[in-house]
Amino acid sequence: MAKEKEKKPIFKRWWFWLIVIVVVIGVASNMDDEKDADGEDDSSTVENSSRKSADEDDSEEVDAEEEADDNEDNSDNKEEKEEDVPREHKSALNKAETYANTMDMSKAGIYDQLVSEHGENFPEDAADYAIENIEADWKENALNKAKTYADDMDMSNDAIFDQLISEHGEQFTEEEAQYAIDHLE
Repeated sequence: MAKEKEKKPIFKRWWFWLIVIVVVIGVASNMDDEKDADGEDDSSTVENSSRKSADEDDSEEVDAEEEADDNEDNSDNKEEKEEDVPREHKSALNKAETYANTMDMSKAGIYDQLVSEHGENFPEDAADYAIENIEADWKENALNKAKTYADDMDMSNDAIFDQLISEHGEQFTEEEAQYAIDHLE
């Protein structure tokens, strides 16, 4: 009598996670496009909130006005610096931030996605700019990925570590991967 092959649940199949990743990238990309279309400027929000707090507390009015002036000066300097940055470099940075914040990708993984002809297809200088200017907690990203592998795929610590550092996997550094393994619950 032949044994029947036990079927894995759909969420334990590799192609399921590939589909999930592609959908998340598409949604995140669409959200970035909508955000850009709104034309909102975050620096004006900071200035408005500084001005509101100055109006609410008269005793600190002078300090708040000085702080608002400093914020305006800083935002002017930042805007001047951003004006010098090509649009494509800014777009690459926005994409990199999306990958880091929504998909917990590694620095190397993000770079590869940005320059890949099957990914974002940015020029290398735009991807370099994005990687140099992105602010992310790479160890925390590695830990989040490790939790996913541990919880959803029931992988061993050794298998998770290998997946995190693999050039065909997540491409985290060994230090980042070790941090993730050390902090798994």
